[in-house]
Amino acid sequence: MSAPLPVSDLADPSIAELIAARPHLSLHAQDGLVLEDVPLNAVADALGTPCWVYGAGTMRKRLAELQAALAGLDAQVHYAVKANDHLAVLRVFARGGAGADVVSEGEMLRALEAGIAPGHIVFSGVGKTAAEIRAALEAGIAQINVESPAELEMISAIAATLGRTAHVALRINPDVDAGTHAKITTGRAEDKFGIAHGDAAALYAHAASLPGVRPVGLALHIGSQITAMAPYRAAFARAAELIRALRARGLAVSRMDCGGGLGIGYRDEPAASPAAFAGAVRAVFGDMGLELMVEPGRWLVGPTGVLLASVVLVKGRFVVLDAAMNDLVRPAMYDAYHAIVPLSAAAAQLPATPVDIVGPICESGDTFARGRALPPLAAGARVAILDAGAYGAVMSSTYNARPAAPIALVDGSRWAVIRARQTHRALWGNETVPEFVE
Repeated sequence: MSAPLPVSDLADPSIAELIAARPHLSLHAQDGLVLEDVPLNAVADALGTPCWVYGAGTMRKRLAELQAALAGLDAQVHYAVKANDHLAVLRVFARGGAGADVVSEGEMLRALEAGIAPGHIVFSGVGKTAAEIRAALEAGIAQINVESPAELEMISAIAATLGRTAHVALRINPDVDAGTHAKITTGRAEDKFGIAHGDAAALYAHAASLPGVRPVGLALHIGSQITAMAPYRAAFARAAELIRALRARGLAVSRMDCGGGLGIGYRDEPAASPAAFAGAVRAVFGDMGLELMVEPGRWLVGPTGVLLASVVLVKGRFVVLDAAMNDLVRPAMYDAYHAIVPLSAAAAQLPATPVDIVGPICESGDTFARGRALPPLAAGARVAILDAGAYGAVMSSTYNARPAAPIALVDGSRWAVIRARQTHRALWGNETVPEFVE
């Protein structure tokens, strides 16, 4: 069998194909590109570019689809806050019945502020500090996922001092390759995450003997942007084997945190199927009498967001946008593909030619696409960078002293600004100049 062609050698999907694959988007002759029922040009007119736009209605539909797939299982969806931590986004998921998976005290406080109950929050992460563990215990969250023996001892000592009982799950490393980008795979033996599968049983038994700790189950997370189910099935099978061994030793195991990582179709590749994922969960854990948790992030929010940008100028083959890698770093960091489409319906009908789409930052890595087939784009033309709702604004920076872009939230035909454009003066508002440099 021949090796698959690299993305750069594949024919680009047409603009019509890209939009047709995303039912929350449509292209109107007069209004141009529309998200849900809001013309994106109207948002760009009001906020300028670059700016982010998210679709709340689309988020609700995707959460409901995942919940429907899990129906019949004792399963709770915990949204992975790291994907997009805006309070309005968290509120949408809270109202939809989702809990939260957090990896820092800041994310935990955001989830609480957005109305997610402490009993629906799970704290994950490989390097929780003593202060974060204390804050989690004082907040009374549902579960702390333990990543190492040292962390378990920290939790026990802090919980005992506080007179609290920490409900913990051991995050196992099942040594399963998720088949995703090396920088976002987390379940191989050489990755920094989790407890080696062979060490987990003894550590679980030890946890049961510690003061201030109650082990309640296992957790795993094998990576992000996973579209095939085979890695999940392999990891779940290893976890189920361990649960049976623990129970055979008389240890109580009532919960299984199945992790997240469900992938989306950034180009024209198939996305992960919630039904297939739920089927894998059901096949392995369905008859084991467990409370189940799943922690999707990207799948819920990725397709719901776009980054709007305007063409500054055209320089030969380079189309220079006013958006940059400080806004959306994924292409520079991961060589990630994001579809790019014009907001103008008329422009979308014109013949496409290969161009390089770049930003204005003083880095050659400030590139969104190379050799991308797009219609002619003159200065002032607007484009939408698609599937930017996850790991977009939350990973952005103010590099090159570029203020953070504003964010709008669409809900059907309504929309509102949920973060104003940062001012230049705000960039240094918390800085001071000491007297000795005057």
